[in-house]
Amino acid sequence: MELEGKRIAVLVEDEYQVIELWYPYYRMKEAGAEVKLVGTGRATQFKSKHGYPANADLASADVKVADFDAVIIPGGYAPDLMRRNADMVRFVHDMDSAGKPVAAICHAGWMIASAKIVKGRRATCFHSVKDDLVAAGADWVDEPVVVDGNLITSRVPEDLPAFCRAIVKALAPQTAAVR
Repeated sequence: MELEGKRIAVLVEDEYQVIELWYPYYRMKEAGAEVKLVGTGRATQFKSKHGYPANADLASADVKVADFDAVIIPGGYAPDLMRRNADMVRFVHDMDSAGKPVAAICHAGWMIASAKIVKGRRATCFHSVKDDLVAAGADWVDEPVVVDGNLITSRVPEDLPAFCRAIVKALAPQTAAVR
């Protein structure tokens, strides 16, 4: 289990995209990571765009960068609600400042733009969020997954396999090639 001992925060708010939250959540658990859902604190349970519930383990005001190895931000319309929460935006900003993987998919581009972590970096997102990333200073590219240092971004649910592989690669200990 390549991520054993790693702790990952997955952000959650109402109107999250079901697949973009649960696919990475379970993929990281499958790899051995401890995964926590971090909500804004407005509620303890959040509903997807289709009403599927997600119970937050922690509120953003209570999380510390030192307690996590990475953060994953799913899309849907949740990132627009997430970026209204100063604690959640600060957590994403501080995770990036600490050099820890920040992974954002689809509409999560809103969150990384609000966290002011994209200026001068290559990134991707859902096409309707492109203008927001470009306005925040990102070099937007249309690719399934874009890794720029510790920033990992993807466009749509179909990109989830590549997105999750990039997250695992960023967190897994590097081993020497065996000959």
